[in-house]
Amino acid sequence: MRRAVLIASVLSLAVWAQGEACTGISLTSAAGDHIQGRTIEWGSFDLNSHLIISPRGHSYTATLPDGKGGLTWESALGFVGISVSDDRFIGEGVNEAGLNAGLFYFKGFGSLAPYDPDDAADTITDMDLVRWMLSRFRTVAEVRSALDSVEIAPVHIDENGVPSPTAHWRVTDRGGESIVIEIIDQGRITIHENGVGVLTNSPGFEWQVLNLSNYVNLLPGTAAPRTFGDHQASSFGVGTAFHGLPGDISPPSRFVRAAFYVSTVPPLETAEDAVSQAFHILHNFDLPLGTEFGASERAHMPDLPSATQWTAVSDQSNGLFYFTSMYDSAVRKVDLNRIDFSAGDEIVRPLDNGRFSVQDVTP
Repeated sequence: MRRAVLIASVLSLAVWAQGEACTGISLTSAAGDHIQGRTIEWGSFDLNSHLIISPRGHSYTATLPDGKGGLTWESALGFVGISVSDDRFIGEGVNEAGLNAGLFYFKGFGSLAPYDPDDAADTITDMDLVRWMLSRFRTVAEVRSALDSVEIAPVHIDENGVPSPTAHWRVTDRGGESIVIEIIDQGRITIHENGVGVLTNSPGFEWQVLNLSNYVNLLPGTAAPRTFGDHQASSFGVGTAFHGLPGDISPPSRFVRAAFYVSTVPPLETAEDAVSQAFHILHNFDLPLGTEFGASERAHMPDLPSATQWTAVSDQSNGLFYFTSMYDSAVRKVDLNRIDFSAGDEIVRPLDNGRFSVQDVTP
């Protein structure tokens, strides 16, 4: 039964993955606290995500596209994260050492090496890479040095030998180092320093950063009045200095918009200020479900309240993990410092109660 559920999950992901659109941002407080936030959009069906709390000393085995067991490892660090489609697939999380990792869909540009069953013992799937990193490593440097020790295979290969689309990954540590891992050209691992503090989806990270040069005219604030002949024109309202900021939901537009918001953040005194600001910025990327479906597709639109299924923010410096969900916008917190990661099994909990939640404050 477990195998059947996994196959159904990865097949669904392979078929419907065009509906995913993730946006990630990084903020730092004046005290040096590092905060990572991100959304995950998936408008085709409920990802059935859960909160996962995983202890040290837990044994993992990657499940490969042919159903065989792959790399087996034991966790050295406990972590908290949110799963996607299958509880073994962690979309975003942070471990007790402050390492944060998350996957972002990279269709059309990510390209893994062909899966070789002879290398099964050293192979992990792309969907399980976040769990592998969070359960083993403390720093970005450790992740860098370990990537060459594993083979990374697609989670699914169809009957024609076509692999499912893959991801690229954001990895940051408590010291502030932040990278983007992209695997292209059938297995070539490329690592980019993420000084912009933003990640979305396709195309590649280097292109997204270069594209920011098309928007150097965007400034915070309001444009000054100017004259056209004898007529003096002035702004209708605030924000005209960044008129032209792209507002659609494509990955390049979201990258530019997120980079603009991150670059214009006012000073953030505390980690809590930065967490609050991260949620405010990420609310700009909530996707109403109907925006993802054209006229011919609307009859098949699923019964979901939002395409943004959850939003997560990690306070790496203080060991705190926050999240909201499409059913409940109240911010919930997990304090890693209060979790006993030394023993026991993984804990799997629902993100919410599955329905719209309202707090009635009528006197």
